[in-house]
Amino acid sequence: MPINANKLAMSRLRKKACVALFLFTLFIFGTMMGLRTLKPSDGFSDLAPGMERAPFAAERAERRAETESDVSDTKIVFSNSGHEHSIFYDIHIFYYLWYGAPQTDRGYIHWDHVLVPHWDPKIAASHPKGRHSPPEDIASSFYPELGPYSSRDPHILESHMAQIEAAAAGVVVLSWYPPGVADEHGEPTEDLVPAVMDAAHRHRIKVAFHIQPYRGRTELSMHENIKYIIDKYGKHGAFYRFKSSTGKVLPLFYVYDSYLTPPEAWAELLTSRGSHSLRGTPYDGIFIALIVEERHKHDILASGFDGMYTYFASNGFSFGSSHQNWKAVKAFCDRNNLLFVPSAGPGYVDTAVRPWNNHNTRNRVNGRYYETSLQAALSVRPDIITITSFNEWHEGTQIERAVPKKTVTRLYLDYKPHQPDLYLELTRKWAEQFSKEKEQWLM
Repeated sequence: MPINANKLAMSRLRKKACVALFLFTLFIFGTMMGLRTLKPSDGFSDLAPGMERAPFAAERAERRAETESDVSDTKIVFSNSGHEHSIFYDIHIFYYLWYGAPQTDRGYIHWDHVLVPHWDPKIAASHPKGRHSPPEDIASSFYPELGPYSSRDPHILESHMAQIEAAAAGVVVLSWYPPGVADEHGEPTEDLVPAVMDAAHRHRIKVAFHIQPYRGRTELSMHENIKYIIDKYGKHGAFYRFKSSTGKVLPLFYVYDSYLTPPEAWAELLTSRGSHSLRGTPYDGIFIALIVEERHKHDILASGFDGMYTYFASNGFSFGSSHQNWKAVKAFCDRNNLLFVPSAGPGYVDTAVRPWNNHNTRNRVNGRYYETSLQAALSVRPDIITITSFNEWHEGTQIERAVPKKTVTRLYLDYKPHQPDLYLELTRKWAEQFSKEKEQWLM
């Protein structure tokens, strides 16, 4: 019995050793195969040196090469202080330069905005008049974390670009007036553009131009404006260019209140047969018009524009800004080879400057309004989504950091129960979601 027991024990031990050896061999084989199937991150080459590239890998490599030059229409992943950050060049955010403060300007500018009277004297009579008195009373329903600042302050510009980078928005769409020209409540700001572009460049952000409807704007003056912008800023590292579906790489311009100029006048500038056409010249571009009313889509097409955007953050305010219409507008654009660029916003409240306009207020609902707006934009599969806005404080569309504030006469709205960076975080979340969905569309 002891001898048989020993033999049995030895037999069992050999079986266990064989099983263990087999499992170990299987583990090594599985590990090696797993390592071979791992993809490198976006920061490294997809293929070993000397290997022929597959079409998809070549496309990705070309996209990265474009990103590293002046062309930026998709995504970049880069290292910043040892951490990896993504920034998305198909998320464009409207940005305003019109603010002033006594430290750097003649006084408060725009923060002291007048209370705009209603055009009907009977309605106007029932609302307050006058203007705001900063710093305690500003022309906004929210209060900025940075206080009523000056756009000329380099520290403010740096903070803004850091916030926009944190939000993963790759393109600042700069509200622009020609040299010496300003909106009726402000002062000229064109001299600030180089500082904005330098600050943006430090954060790998690009800059596009949002041309405003200054007095005397015509297709002829626009020709000069485009020439001026491209000549002065076209070689800057932050200057934004868009790669269209046809492969063209051109500067992109948004034209606010484009409907103020008739289609036949725009056609002289934006069609190849026009008397002073930009097409095919060094000043050609991608020109995006504002759609407010439904009829504007036909005017935009006849004008020779390359696309249309909606701008307003108040769902239902206009035909263009109504989410329910975006699918039909996108279909029209697709049929006519136009870009459709929906504009998403966190809410809307402009009663600090238009006290009679509370029927257009759209409450933020702790970020839910913004997410609904962004989801509506994604659902039509656009090439670009615009955000209204980073810092249009008068209309309460800002995603810039805001803080609670109460004074003797004012109780400001805020982002509570969330932190001041709530809307920056939501923007990044949806920018990442947009990128993921785009990859699925392409598949």
